[in-house]
Amino acid sequence: MNNVAASAATSAEIAESAPIAGQSVRHESAHLHVSGRAIYADDIALPANTLHAAFGISRIAHGNITSLDLTTVLAAPGVIAIATPADIPGENNYGGIIHDDPIFTDTLVQYAGQPIFAVAAETCIAARKAAARAQITYAELPPVLDIRSALAAQNFVMPSRHLLRGNPDEAMKSAPHRLRGTVTMGGQDHFYLEGQIAIAIPHEDGAMLIHCSTQHPTEVQNIVAHALHRPAHAITVLCRRMGGGFGGKESQPALIAAAAAILANKTGRPVKLRLDRDADMLITGKRHDFLADYEVGFDADGRLCALKLMLASRCGYSADLSGPIADRAVCHLDNAYFLEHVDITTHLCKTNTVSNTAFRGFGGPQGMLIIERIIDDIARVRGLDPLAVRRRNYYGIGERNTTHYGHVIEDNILDTITDQLEASSDYQTRRAALVEWNAQNKIIKRGIALTPIKFGISFNATVYNQAGALVHIYTDGTVLLNHGGTEMGQGLYTKVAQVVATEFGLPLSAIRTSATDTSKVPNTSATAASSGADLNGKAAQAAAQTLRDRLVAHACQTHQLTADQVHFADGHVYLGPQHRVNFKDLVASAYTARISLSSTGFYATPKIHWDRSRFNGRPFFYFTYGAAVSEVAIDTLTGETQLLRVDILQDVGISLNPAIDLGQIEGAYLQGVGWLTSEELHWNGKGELKTHAPSTYKIPSVRDWPLHANIRLLEHEPNREDTIHRSKAVGEPPLMLCISAFLAIRDAVAACGKSGALPELDAPATPEAVLRAIDSVRHDGAHP
Repeated sequence: MNNVAASAATSAEIAESAPIAGQSVRHESAHLHVSGRAIYADDIALPANTLHAAFGISRIAHGNITSLDLTTVLAAPGVIAIATPADIPGENNYGGIIHDDPIFTDTLVQYAGQPIFAVAAETCIAARKAAARAQITYAELPPVLDIRSALAAQNFVMPSRHLLRGNPDEAMKSAPHRLRGTVTMGGQDHFYLEGQIAIAIPHEDGAMLIHCSTQHPTEVQNIVAHALHRPAHAITVLCRRMGGGFGGKESQPALIAAAAAILANKTGRPVKLRLDRDADMLITGKRHDFLADYEVGFDADGRLCALKLMLASRCGYSADLSGPIADRAVCHLDNAYFLEHVDITTHLCKTNTVSNTAFRGFGGPQGMLIIERIIDDIARVRGLDPLAVRRRNYYGIGERNTTHYGHVIEDNILDTITDQLEASSDYQTRRAALVEWNAQNKIIKRGIALTPIKFGISFNATVYNQAGALVHIYTDGTVLLNHGGTEMGQGLYTKVAQVVATEFGLPLSAIRTSATDTSKVPNTSATAASSGADLNGKAAQAAAQTLRDRLVAHACQTHQLTADQVHFADGHVYLGPQHRVNFKDLVASAYTARISLSSTGFYATPKIHWDRSRFNGRPFFYFTYGAAVSEVAIDTLTGETQLLRVDILQDVGISLNPAIDLGQIEGAYLQGVGWLTSEELHWNGKGELKTHAPSTYKIPSVRDWPLHANIRLLEHEPNREDTIHRSKAVGEPPLMLCISAFLAIRDAVAACGKSGALPELDAPATPEAVLRAIDSVRHDGAHP
């Protein structure tokens, strides 16, 4: 502290230094991504004696194993060991909520692709070739493959649920108009660029180090500990980055890590298990496909009077996260609309298909698509502009601001967003122009739709709304940050580092984030529910503020100052109006004075509560809002569709990083468009997934992005709740903007038929589905 520099440093000059939080800085790993130097799990240098593993999987959907002969597998070149249920020291399970997911099935096979054993060999190719040599015979049983069949058989993975509000029976009877219908939508494969992978490295005294591509390191830690019959402190899980997750790496990586750990435990050697694309798609779960039968009552202007709904999801053979996903679908079934009288029943259908799991939006997209389809049906039956019907049903104030699950909405900006987007997109003029276009063109029809979103932010399971962080300051003035959030390309590490840099007034280059590590920050929540920056940003801020307060106290004691005279900016610490010192010099002085330069931070989301048994409470800290206008063209001869233009206005509060947020919005929208237009999963009658490679499963490409795209962040609307720098979540909400594209396709299809006809367009709107829908409106009369 002897080299304090005398310089004029007014408070105005200090204020001019803009905090790094809120700036469009590049992703912290961007230079590594583009140069190919980013280290993913598959790039980690392995010990010389590492083995490589592969699964042996079922080739049938349902049946009992009558004989399992693995002698030819064990005799294959390079094979060192085989793992079956008998080789699991602890629990043969990787199910997180209900223990119905065996790591290796024993006698009962429940889907084609289910792991039966794993083999470890000297090379990856040797392991995969050996696994295919297994001789397995089955006594096949009839498979249940679809939602309707499961409903008929009352085949469920969890008990059905019911929500009732108001008096929907009486309201339905007195409604001026009523309509019945069915909404169906398919699932979606995560298709992350980096497949599932884990590396298990044995350590002394039975400890195990796991490198894993996972959104939920703590769940992997616990599942592996239970499988090996070890305490949690013996298992360490690390994840520096993932090549995409989208929910597919929330619960499912535990299977991959557990299998690798079991083989490592058996052989005493490191084991790497990496699924290739085909195996990944065959073995791992997808977004749930949903089916909804509805009856709705409404008035002449399209205002909702009553809604009765049966909502069923295809869960696959086990529960996984199906219960919370169905609950969240119900909580988002209202989307932007007030439901005064509503009756909802949910069924979680058990089928002999892969166990479906978390996917970006976690049931929210399915619930929101259902209500948007219903609103669209009402508008078409009444011959009204769907946007006008939407706005008449928006949440308002007073008695119209409480959701069907009891959450009072205090931050409603639906009208603000809709007003701005309707004007900036020139929606009304374009809709009128489309009517003229469609009247003059027989082959190419166009459609347009504006849809809103209201998406709740927080885990429905209240316990997961917590996070921890660890911050070290080194004597050279640099900072090492660790927190429980995982980086999957979404920019979480960048945003949280910006938060810490802002607290210390440092450049971002002074902050380094180390790999998510269960031995540094324990009991982490999954990086999911769009809450990564909310939770981990606040936890890291708390840790940084503790350290900053220590430095301030030291500066005050050393220089006889008060706390309000000490400011951090530009890599310096300003000591009163006339002096400043380099941050690193103050840190060195604090170290000399034996002041701790390490601190943990913790954050628990306030205000939230949820009674799942009563389907009531405040499950979300706040809502985020948005709207999109999509315009499409369809070829009525081929069924092909093309996105012509999209206009998006998204609420992110005060953005932590506008560039990253815009990227998230663009990616989420297009991923959602893929779900609703091209990504079709197909199981044959035997329960075999036939779309398990890029050659048979079509995700969107850069050519599917519309030529005209106007993406904007809503300005001057900070989060009304005390979130990190008043920002809002951005990971999941923009995906639901894709509903506008689907309904624009439906709008174009409707132009092929009579006024009032309801196109029978199921999602995804593949060319075949579009042609079927065109046929439905050309041959069906209008609804009364």
